[in-house]
Amino acid sequence: MQGIWRQTLWLAAMLAALLVGAVVSDAAAADSCPRWDKPRLEQEISALEARLARWDRAYYRDGGSPVDDELYDQAGARLEAWRKCAGQPERHTPKLRVTTSRSAGAGANAGGVRRHPVVQTGLEKTDGDGIKRWSSRREDLWIQPKVDGVAVTLRYAEGQLVEAVSRGDGQRGQDWTARARELPAVPDTLPDDLSAVLQGELYWRLSRHIQAEPQRHRARNKVAGLMRKAAPSADALERVGLFVWGWPDGPVTMSERLAGLTALGLDTADYTHALNDRRDAAYWRQRWYHTPLPFASDGVVLKQGRRPDGTHWHSRPPAWTRAWKYPAQRALAGVRGIEFRIGRTGRITPLVYLDPVYIEGRRISRVSLGSLARWKRLDVRAGDQLSVTLGGLTIPELESVVWQAGEREPLRVPEAGRYDRLSCLALSGAEASASTGESRPPECKRQLLARLDWLGQTLGMSGVGEGTWQALMDAGAVTDLLDWLALDRAGLEQVPGIGAARAQTLQARFDAARQQPFAVWLEALGAPPGSDRASGNWATLSGYTRRDWASRSGIGSVRAEDLVAFFRAPAVRALADRLAAAGIDGF
Repeated sequence: MQGIWRQTLWLAAMLAALLVGAVVSDAAAADSCPRWDKPRLEQEISALEARLARWDRAYYRDGGSPVDDELYDQAGARLEAWRKCAGQPERHTPKLRVTTSRSAGAGANAGGVRRHPVVQTGLEKTDGDGIKRWSSRREDLWIQPKVDGVAVTLRYAEGQLVEAVSRGDGQRGQDWTARARELPAVPDTLPDDLSAVLQGELYWRLSRHIQAEPQRHRARNKVAGLMRKAAPSADALERVGLFVWGWPDGPVTMSERLAGLTALGLDTADYTHALNDRRDAAYWRQRWYHTPLPFASDGVVLKQGRRPDGTHWHSRPPAWTRAWKYPAQRALAGVRGIEFRIGRTGRITPLVYLDPVYIEGRRISRVSLGSLARWKRLDVRAGDQLSVTLGGLTIPELESVVWQAGEREPLRVPEAGRYDRLSCLALSGAEASASTGESRPPECKRQLLARLDWLGQTLGMSGVGEGTWQALMDAGAVTDLLDWLALDRAGLEQVPGIGAARAQTLQARFDAARQQPFAVWLEALGAPPGSDRASGNWATLSGYTRRDWASRSGIGSVRAEDLVAFFRAPAVRALADRLAAAGIDGF
């Protein structure tokens, strides 16, 4: 009886754990849902469904490749997540409508669509743990690179190529027979009058291609475009290679199939290896990812050596094969918001905040657009979906806008003409801009914060960064570039977040900054480069003319004009007067 009771308690505990796990899982899914109301969410779902349908038609029907595979996969996953958020759990499956014609030629319709002689199966993708689970229950496993090209089925009758069909939806695809016969890599005939069906990948030949390095070639798109092109050049046709990864009606064992393909002059065996304890899937995946290959690839494919006869295949992913893709080199990232940062010199840099994504193991949550002009050209807003990659595998970069949200959220965009080297030296609303004479715009806080951060770094204020200056500004203790000179420990301790010890440290940093040389102070105030080319104090340099500055080595007419404008600006002169009153050397 006690044993039954213990078993009952154990089952109850397990059930409770499962229920808690389900709640946590649902909560996590809810946290990842877009922050839209239901009508907006349904609108965006419909728009994404339509976009995926267009991509499906372009790829499966027309042989085009409007978006990279990894972005397509991520978009499909995004649709499934949004559907779940809307209470519509439904998996994305590519849909292709093909209308047939009874009057069309054998196997083809009037639109150039053919039925595959053997169905092309899909591939279920998984991760490293999934591969371990899948392979632990199987023997006679082999691995190939997942060549990044366009899939094709080739049918030979009595040694002659009679049919070439694009993958399409796995059951039917485009008739590529005429173009395939033009490709040097595709055999027109097979020896011994062999009748066979071969399935493989048409790829763009690359020289010593290393997949782990940043990719800009878009090789797959080049092949897809060539297959549609009316009259490609002979050189272009030579660039297309063929990797045969399947022989559905071939010998029963993988070893026999590889030997037969080698006898046909195909290089499949060079890139197909048996798995064992010494060289497992992880070994080959790493090797092919980091060593030169003649084609692009986006992962590896594991297969059982023995599989059902091709007559029993379906277009859905079979149980006897799995794909393990490489780390994403680009990610589909949703935009959370836009911030326009104004630097100390007045340059406006749009920063795009993203729903976090991972690229090459790095967490990416924001990307810079570089300039206001680029933002205006792209018009990125919250809800848009971007392709993000790593420049040189280090710096996040916006590659493209994959699609824009249907509803365009309003933004307050700074006016570029209001900011320059002399603007926003103070926050007082009544004070006019030194360069334009206009009242201070709200964005001046951002430029002043950048100025203070630069000043602190230039004057050697170790540990006094943007966060400290922001706290001082938020408390009203600093409203211009030099207010901090008047702060003592008691005043600093009144700032939220600054205790007695921190106040003492800040006071020491401020006191040390006072001792910096005159030339360093000029740089900290934002003087244009070249101010150190002349000797003298403030009174001397502020009296220089354009000709005086231009006579100095390395200073041209434009820089000379910038220097004169700086030293004669009323707001800068006011700062110099305050520094003189504070006893700063040179002023």
